Amino acid sequence: MNISFTPPKLPRSGVAILLIPEGARLTGIAAEADRRTGGHVGRAMTAAGFTGRRDTTLDIVAPGGGLSRIILFGLGAPTALRPLDLEMLGGAVAGVLQAVKAEAATLAADVALASLSPAEAAALIASGVRLRVYGFTRYKSKKPDARPLREVNLLTADASGARRRFAALEAVAEGVHLARDLVNEPPNILHPVAFAARLKPLVKLGLKLTILTPAQMKRLGMNALLGVAQGSAHEARLAILEWRGGKAGEAPLAFIGKGVTFDTGGISIKPAQGMEDMKGDMGGAACVAGLMMALAKRKARVNAIGAIGLVENMPDGNAQRPGDVVTSMSGQTIAVLNTDAEGRLVLADVLWYVQQRFKPRFMIDLATLTGAILVALGKEHAGLFSNSDELAQRLGEAGYATGEKVWRMPLAPEYDKIIDHDVADVKNTGGRYAGSITAAQFLQRFVNNVPWAHLDVAGTAMDAPRSSINQSWGSGWGVRLLDRLVAQYYER
Repeated sequence: MNISFTPPKLPRSGVAILLIPEGARLTGIAAEADRRTGGHVGRAMTAAGFTGRRDTTLDIVAPGGGLSRIILFGLGAPTALRPLDLEMLGGAVAGVLQAVKAEAATLAADVALASLSPAEAAALIASGVRLRVYGFTRYKSKKPDARPLREVNLLTADASGARRRFAALEAVAEGVHLARDLVNEPPNILHPVAFAARLKPLVKLGLKLTILTPAQMKRLGMNALLGVAQGSAHEARLAILEWRGGKAGEAPLAFIGKGVTFDTGGISIKPAQGMEDMKGDMGGAACVAGLMMALAKRKARVNAIGAIGLVENMPDGNAQRPGDVVTSMSGQTIAVLNTDAEGRLVLADVLWYVQQRFKPRFMIDLATLTGAILVALGKEHAGLFSNSDELAQRLGEAGYATGEKVWRMPLAPEYDKIIDHDVADVKNTGGRYAGSITAAQFLQRFVNNVPWAHLDVAGTAMDAPRSSINQSWGSGWGVRLLDRLVAQYYER
């Protein structure tokens, strides 16, 4: 879709969106619209009892003055708005435009906030529009009858400034859409080899892509990752994306994604009910792909690595068995007591590889790792585990700013003892209690002293609560969070 910015001037025709502060008199574009329609806007507000209360709308059809529709959006008290609220507002506007089947609209986007310039406010509203206008209809034989929303023009006093600020936000939105696409794809289409192939177009953005095959991973000793894949007809892959936008030789930031493109549970097979959702067990990998795309498209001034471990967990005659012992790349041996605790096996080798190969400044992994995190936190927060207070605090602040919220969970030696094993160095499950914590403790054994955070996104990457900026089953969760982290704390 096309999003543009122009100086404030009420259009001669079409659909106009007006933002109305609570209790305020009509001013600016809104006052002009009222005059042009012979006072129809003011009369409609009075008749409907519309006061500009936050999140209320008033749809005025055929108001006159050449306009086919005027839609009023209540801002509430502008001083109470956060930047995130403006993105949500943009998403809500797009949702209403989609509902009324508008193909194009003009939005008066000047919002007076002490903390933001008019350009910043307009760009954030536009970001919300861009995030909301997403659909996954690739496999629909009959496309929707209505044409999609194709164009939104935002009116702002600083149109050129808004265009500059929106460029980076649009790059992030496109990364979110890539992540959503990947999670929404059916598993017969997006198996590990196909996922890796989907990353190849990103090379045109300036990213370097390396794809390791099973033979290469075998030589590196990645037996934990390969063990998960051995029951599938589709080979495993390890995809490494590199962005070099920072100083030469500067240690990169590392982002690692669990990419189980479908998880049956293996021999420890899952119940049939709901298993179809396990196409989303690569939500962490999708986030990393979307993040790396966003960093490259907005030319982030940082060095970054995106590492994606790709497997399919299937239960054929060659599949890994409960009770098997594998030797990880680190040399640590792992007793595989439950083949459905497979994501941590994939991440164990990828974490080790990344820290050995790239010597990163920090590592953040994202994984739809445990159902236990939904029991603890539901779908409103991702679980955060970290060996670094600074990194954890920064992730928390970025989560608050973007609405992609995290909640820190404990790590402690007492939990770590639960995953000791009498035959191997460690077992891949600690039992029923503290399941998310013992999974994180397992990962920590493959981290050494690198600052590290683990995000358990089982409740947020797929089938997450819908919002004004996301109506998709695959949410693209984490792209905005991590881009914010990078931009606020690590770009030079």
